[in-house]
Amino acid sequence: MNTEFDFDFLKSALRTIELEQRAIHNLSAMLDSNFIAACQLMLSCKGRVVVTGMGKSGHIGNKIAATLASTGTPAFFVHPGEASHGDMGMITAVDVVIALSNSGETAEVTSLLPLLKRMAIPLISITGNPRSTLGLASAAHLNASVDLEACPLGLAPTSSTTSALVLGDALAIALLEARGFTAEDFAFSHPGGSLGRRLLLKVEDIMHSGPEIPTVRPESSLSRSLLEMTTKGLGMTTVQTASGDLVGIFTDGDLRRTIDHGVDIHSAIIADLMTRHAKTILPGMLAAEALKIMEDSKINALVVAENHRICGVITMHDLLRAGVI
Repeated sequence: MNTEFDFDFLKSALRTIELEQRAIHNLSAMLDSNFIAACQLMLSCKGRVVVTGMGKSGHIGNKIAATLASTGTPAFFVHPGEASHGDMGMITAVDVVIALSNSGETAEVTSLLPLLKRMAIPLISITGNPRSTLGLASAAHLNASVDLEACPLGLAPTSSTTSALVLGDALAIALLEARGFTAEDFAFSHPGGSLGRRLLLKVEDIMHSGPEIPTVRPESSLSRSLLEMTTKGLGMTTVQTASGDLVGIFTDGDLRRTIDHGVDIHSAIIADLMTRHAKTILPGMLAAEALKIMEDSKINALVVAENHRICGVITMHDLLRAGVI
């Protein structure tokens, strides 16, 4: 352990955490009908929720806008300084504005008030002073006042920004629940994430189809079947009739069991060795459902079939490569 610095870092950290916990705890007592009004304004908004704030409040506002947008409430952040120099054109009369300022007197933010009033745009404010210029001009004011900043100098926004962030999260989650926003809705906002892949990717998107499907006839020899398995490289082969009906599958596991029983590879017929009544899955099912079936059944591949016709094959490796696992 480095003892070069004669300072109790843990004590300082614990003090910061304690002060910010206290600030969050005090928010509960300050929630009132203004929170309901804010939610109703945002829920009935025909446009988008525009979040603005300066400095550290701006950073918090940016995160609030991102959280709203990803949970079903279209939102974006506008820098108040840029709004006064052209970006005000991004805000329309059907939008709702959320403005953050701990003092409620930030000049870059309050300078927007006459324009918002002229356009009759509803304003929600998050400040530490309900009697501030911003607080009094708002249709709904959310009180984020704190007794003490975690900064011992009382200068760096710390407890106050944490409180504002929590209020933003509270708004986003309340709206999420009111809208009946689902995990699938969330996935559409996060198509590149693991949740998006699990909830949006379908079996037909990643299955092997057409000539990639390994297939042999029931009367094929075991050696011919092994050649097909090796050529297609999926660790299994389907067994189909001449009319294309699935009658069974033969996998690497079946091969191991066959060898254990001393079966002659060259003379054995695949119909005598295959697994009948193989599990199948529909092409339109989620890839995540295929994963669950494989895990529950302790198998590494599934035949994809619809109306008794084989459409493809999907393997555990396909799911791994697609990021479903």
